[in-house]
Formats: sequence, C-alpha cells, structure tokens
Amino acid sequence: MASKLNAIWNFLSHYKYLIVVVIGIAIVGFLDENSFMHRMKYEMQISDLKAEIKKYQLRHEADSIQLRELRLNPKAIEKIARGRYFMKTDDEDIFVFSDDVQAK
Repeated sequence: MASKLNAIWNFLSHYKYLIVVVIGIAIVGFLDENSFMHRMKYEMQISDLKAEIKKYQLRHEADSIQLRELRLNPKAIEKIARGRYFMKTDDEDIFVFSDDVQAK
C-alpha cells in the first residue's frame, strides 16, 4: 500500500506543473463565472441585441419620417386612412381584394 502511494506521489511531483496548468485551464475555461463558454454565450447575446437595436433604429427613422409628413401634410392623413383603414368619402365605393390587404 505504501509503495502505491509512493508511486502516485512520485508521479504527481514529477508532473506537478503540468497538472496545475491543466487544472487552471479547466477552471478558467469551463468552470469559472467568466469562462470561455460564458464569454461566447455573452458575445452571441450582444450580437443579437445589436441586431435588434439596428432594427428598432430603422423602424424609428421610418416612423419619424411618417410622423413629420403627417404633421406637415394634411393629405397624408387621408392617404393613410384610405390605404390602411379603407376609409372613403361619401361618393366612393371601395372594393377590397384579399391579395391587396397587407398584414402588419
């Protein structure tokens, strides 16, 4: 029994630096709160959030342009009311085809 422990101790003492480096890499790379795997997950989340921010910025710009047009041009309100909500004047008839309706 003592010879087995002595053999294990000799093995560990001979490769102590390699063992410490491997354990350190395992802890930092996989087990730590700031591990490589967590970092990759966070990078993917950041990428998704940046894409979402860009989408909302484009939407904001388009809505700002439309709002500015509505404030400056009263005919724009009529155009939107006719196009989106199918409103009409008293002397008009509107025919709606299923292919013409766009879902938002």
